[in-house]
Amino acid sequence: MKACVLTLGCKMNEAESASLLRALEERGYETAETPCSADLYVVNTCAVTAEAEKKSRQAVARLRKFNPSAPVVVCGCAAQNHPAAFAEKEGVTLVSGAQGKDKLLSRLGDRGVFLEEDKAFCELPAPKPTRTRAFLRIQDGCNRFCSYCLIPYLRGRTRSRTLESVLAEARALPQREIVLTGIDISSYRDGERDLGALLRALSGLPARIRLGSLEPCAITREFLSAAREAGNVAPHFHLSLQSGSSRVLRAMNRRYTREEYLEKCALVCEYFPDAAITTDLIVGFPTEEEEDFVQTLSILSAAGFARVHAFPFSPRAGTPAAKKTDLPAHVKRERMARLEEAAQAQEARYLARFLGREAVALFEEEGGYTENYLRVYAEGAAEGSLCRVKLLQRVKDGAKAEILEVL
Repeated sequence: MKACVLTLGCKMNEAESASLLRALEERGYETAETPCSADLYVVNTCAVTAEAEKKSRQAVARLRKFNPSAPVVVCGCAAQNHPAAFAEKEGVTLVSGAQGKDKLLSRLGDRGVFLEEDKAFCELPAPKPTRTRAFLRIQDGCNRFCSYCLIPYLRGRTRSRTLESVLAEARALPQREIVLTGIDISSYRDGERDLGALLRALSGLPARIRLGSLEPCAITREFLSAAREAGNVAPHFHLSLQSGSSRVLRAMNRRYTREEYLEKCALVCEYFPDAAITTDLIVGFPTEEEEDFVQTLSILSAAGFARVHAFPFSPRAGTPAAKKTDLPAHVKRERMARLEEAAQAQEARYLARFLGREAVALFEEEGGYTENYLRVYAEGAAEGSLCRVKLLQRVKDGAKAEILEVL
């Protein structure tokens, strides 16, 4: 018997899918993560944008081309948002949502729609191991209710895994790098123990610890001190921004100003001078005027970003932002093009700081990443190897590197 698990969306979905893969293998299935002929299909969907939800629906038909008689199980945020749209699709036998994934495989023989509500953190089997990095779930849900985002309505309120449970799974992982992931890991709490306390608890591990996406409010002297003292935390901080305009940030319900965000970036660099600060930006939010967009362009160099992920605003029904007048598509396209050009220039400036210097890189199937998330390519680098390298020159989306030592 063979099962194929197809994942769309965020790192949290990837981590949950890896747990489902392991659980399926323990049930005797051979597993695959790319479309193929199989006896069972599981689609872990995404609803962060309208396009992501569309791709989630299309994935069902895409998989059924390989084996039209195989049952299709659908879970995740898009299924939580529009369960009927998936339940009515030919071949779909079971629809679950973004929560209650611990019960999913026990219901494989059932038919219908089963939407759960998790009051506490949902424990899943340890994820299927990979050769490089492991995604370790520490938190789920969100209480922030940004005006454009559906996720709090689909994932539920924030809830954290116990520190002991996180530590037990981390100790058992064979990978050289562990990525702490969740919907809002900045809100991690196990009693009085916060994310900084968790980093201190993980400090004795031989693995490199990389943080998932953080909210700017998480950046405090206390937190950065804990990260630095841990000794194994990668100097890479993904601080969600969304706009460089304080006016637009207020309309987004982001709860910080442009100036406060830049102060957080400066604080990171005080504790980690070579840190990579990466971010997300939304282009064409309904209240965004040209002056607001210019402020977004200018913040790229002011913050010193190492990498920028930008995407056009996508109205999501049920959110406050969806009630506002959407900007014309051509305006969003034009601003996206300008932002991408500015982002590429800023990324090149950041990379240039490290050419000729040494770093430690963890290599994947093609290329690898340094501690501060620079993409590097080196001849003879084996997948899963940790190497001390020298960065030589810019190539592709990163730098060509020379291997100095395999660690």
